[in-house]
Amino acid sequence: MVTTLAQLFVNTIKSYPKDDFMLVKKEGVYAPISTREFGDGVRDLCLGLHSLGFGKGDRLCLLSENRPEWTMTDLATLCAGGLTVPIYTTLVSEQIRYIVDDSDASVIVVSNADLWKKIEPLRAGLGKVKHYITFAETAPPGVLTLREVLEKGRALGASNPGRFEELVAGIKPDDEVTLIYTSGTTGLPKGVILTHNNLITNIRTVSEIIEFNDKDTALSFLPLSHVLERMVMFSYLYKGCTIAYAESIEALAQNLLEVRPHLMVSVPRVFEKIYTKVMDQVLASPALRRKIFFWAIKTGKAYGALKREGRKVPGGLGFRRAVAHKLVFSKILAKTGGRVRLFVSGGAPLSKDIAEFFYAVGLVILEGYGLTETSPVLSANTVEHIRLGTVGKPIPGVEIKIAADGEILAKGPNIMKGYFKKEAETREVFADGWFHTGDIGHLDADGFLVITDRKKDLIVTSGGKNIAPQPIENLLKTNPYIASVVVVGDRRRFVSALIVPNFEKLQNYARAQGIAFENLDTLCRDKRIIEFLRSEIDRATPHLASYERIKKIAVLNRDFEIEKDEITPTLKVRRNNIEGKYRNLIEALYEEDAGDGRNGG
Repeated sequence: MVTTLAQLFVNTIKSYPKDDFMLVKKEGVYAPISTREFGDGVRDLCLGLHSLGFGKGDRLCLLSENRPEWTMTDLATLCAGGLTVPIYTTLVSEQIRYIVDDSDASVIVVSNADLWKKIEPLRAGLGKVKHYITFAETAPPGVLTLREVLEKGRALGASNPGRFEELVAGIKPDDEVTLIYTSGTTGLPKGVILTHNNLITNIRTVSEIIEFNDKDTALSFLPLSHVLERMVMFSYLYKGCTIAYAESIEALAQNLLEVRPHLMVSVPRVFEKIYTKVMDQVLASPALRRKIFFWAIKTGKAYGALKREGRKVPGGLGFRRAVAHKLVFSKILAKTGGRVRLFVSGGAPLSKDIAEFFYAVGLVILEGYGLTETSPVLSANTVEHIRLGTVGKPIPGVEIKIAADGEILAKGPNIMKGYFKKEAETREVFADGWFHTGDIGHLDADGFLVITDRKKDLIVTSGGKNIAPQPIENLLKTNPYIASVVVVGDRRRFVSALIVPNFEKLQNYARAQGIAFENLDTLCRDKRIIEFLRSEIDRATPHLASYERIKKIAVLNRDFEIEKDEITPTLKVRRNNIEGKYRNLIEALYEEDAGDGRNGG
């Protein structure tokens, strides 16, 4: 049985020889990398790092976009007995400095000259770093190229045959394998220590409950710095899948058509954008085509509901579903390459309406739940056992219970070793052997887990009503005119919201209504626009309790940005930062003399 990630790598290279083990875009086309070529690269890089004095327990910071070299460096690091410290490419230099310093890293690897610009100004102050390595063909003074390190490794392998195997054999399941800094919606990021066993148990379990194999091609899209994408990447390797690397979020639609993947992991934001684009095209189409589309969706939802419940589908409904597929669904599926068997959604809650829409079309989105601290999966829907609006049942080997205050507690072999250099914070999240997730939720009658919100994000109105903002925000983001939203109102009389509109659609609406505007700022301040967005919000939330309804809004003239510390690299909202930045605008919504209070900002 495979018990370490190093063993996983060795087993994969032996078990799944293929010419297209990985696919990467080169000169405009996807080029293959064979299993042997990739395996030799990992082996040589591992020995190259070893020749530089990098060994057991040492830490390597990896700053790169998704590419085969990212995975190769990660595997080489752990095969050498070290810990990979992934860094998001979107972080600014000061955030990078904190992670490099706090992790005590001795090696920094960067992919290109642009990312080196984030490291170079820090270099003089990074006294613990012994080596800098770049994937680029040429390097600044004092920086090694990947090619040079690979050459060192080949030389060591030739002079000391069997050294790589000795290094792999020396790694134990309880050895630390990675230090992942949480993106953190509040406070400084904390380094999460995960062991080989933490990740291996999660990989094996997920691979058992979700079917994929060496005949499948997976598209790697989420940053590999994200614990979910990284664990899934190891799972692809474990089962011998072909792995293709997406170029960017902007190129994702084109990459789907080029790669034609069978599976992909993403975040709700991507599915929301696909849904919005489809609906935009439908609403702009002729009346007959719209009628056929909505008939097809209605048919698909009825068919999907019976299928999820395991009930027999009447022959007439099955025939109508086949017609709907031919007329409508096949065209939507074609935009994903036509071979997608399933998508996996993680990182944040997915709107039930969007999940139901895709299921009706024939695109299964399996939503799961977990944290960096849990390696990461705690629960997951599967193709056989799926309930939309939930994050599935606890995976085998994981126990989940709900505390008296609604917090989700977990136990399992995938729970982290602790926070690096933070004993007090580690003790704080463990009690009686249970890990405190900080999330609020409940288990339904059949054992499916439903996430309500982050414990720290819950809004308590001055009237004592508890309100979870995320479900309301997810509901509003299904509206085509709303791109982002942050619900506010803690200790206030009522709930309000900061709205980031879909600027392209809002501008089109304004022009169609004859509403003149000079720029986005004047557009967002126009009372007619504010009133329109308010009516859209009211239309989207008729079933909310009265105390959950949005009473006032402020319309922002730009989206939230990672660089401004308003959202995390995984696109989670940093509520405290946003509420602090827009404090005056929020206060104005609650002033008695603010009139309607629904002013732009």
